[in-house]
Amino acid sequence: MTTTARPVAFFDMKAQQSLIRAEIDAGIARILDHGRFIQGPEVDAVEAALAAFAGAKHAVGVSSGTDALQIAMMAEGIGRGDAVFLPAFTYTATAEVPLVLGATPVFVDVDPLSFNIDLADLVRRVELVAKQGRLRPRAVIGVDLYGLPANWPAIEGLCEKHGMFALDDAAQAFGGSLDGRRLGTWGHATALSFYPTKTLGCYGDGGAILTEDAERAELYRSLRTHGEGKSRYDVLRTGMNGRLDSIQAAILLAKLPLLEGELIARRNAAAWYEAALAGRVQTPQVGPGAESAWGIYTVLLEDAAARGRVQAAMQAAGMPSAIYYPKPLHRQPAYAAAHAAGIEGGAAPLPVSEDLCTRCLSLPMHPYLTEADVARVSAALLSGL
Repeated sequence: MTTTARPVAFFDMKAQQSLIRAEIDAGIARILDHGRFIQGPEVDAVEAALAAFAGAKHAVGVSSGTDALQIAMMAEGIGRGDAVFLPAFTYTATAEVPLVLGATPVFVDVDPLSFNIDLADLVRRVELVAKQGRLRPRAVIGVDLYGLPANWPAIEGLCEKHGMFALDDAAQAFGGSLDGRRLGTWGHATALSFYPTKTLGCYGDGGAILTEDAERAELYRSLRTHGEGKSRYDVLRTGMNGRLDSIQAAILLAKLPLLEGELIARRNAAAWYEAALAGRVQTPQVGPGAESAWGIYTVLLEDAAARGRVQAAMQAAGMPSAIYYPKPLHRQPAYAAAHAAGIEGGAAPLPVSEDLCTRCLSLPMHPYLTEADVARVSAALLSGL
């Protein structure tokens, strides 16, 4: 008699849902009863819970991680003539928002080990933009890529020196920490995404902004609701419709009690991958004082051809994989003009970001992986080398 091993999911939301289905159903039923489907009491409750988890003073629920970025930058008045510095190796939303607001994204290369923004390259580009004088250096968006915190002490120091806004894009990293401080307390504000596959995800779009600044938090609450003041018809400023739905807040409330244990499970899975793959491929590097949330587990292959062979071998073995990201942002058609215009005389090349896009490969990562699952994924990968 033969037995078939269970499929390995790239992300596994059903396993988690089976543990909290009763709480989710009860939360949705309460909302159906009270009828406050937008900005209901569940939103207030999840904001308090998020702030407590991160150790932040304020949390403001919003409709998506992208809207979290946009509201945070709108509150600073960032727009035309402003330069916003951000890594070239990340998701499109990070660069999209500055352009929507009329600002110019200035792409920065990333570190080849951490994949996060390269501080030396960031300093060079900030100083060059300031020297050229066509744009005002206004903000740095640091991305905690794949769950690993960026170098926030250095980013904060640079922003203080140049009078810039420091915004943490922690969409993939809620639960990560640096020097004993959870993400959500670094920089002037932190943008979170609750897209379903995140370390804390709802069952639709959702997000939040964390900050230590009470005035910023009050402004975020106004901007997410069309710029309203004390009533919905008291319009103080131009805002947007960026509110968090009560049902999504209820789902987050059901999930939050699991998060501490799930972060430990993610760390265990990462350790199993490291034991199986170290020395054969470049595995993720976590520096001193950092604790990754392990939102995505990404390795580097020798070159594009090796990645193609490995992906084919994994597919043949029934093992999923993904590429985050196949093209750096400055090579995307939507951002090519901004990249050329950001620094007078032509933007400097971004060789690390371009190289990573040809070699990166992401493997299944979620809290419900078993050691046997990781062993099977790793064996499939190694068979393609």
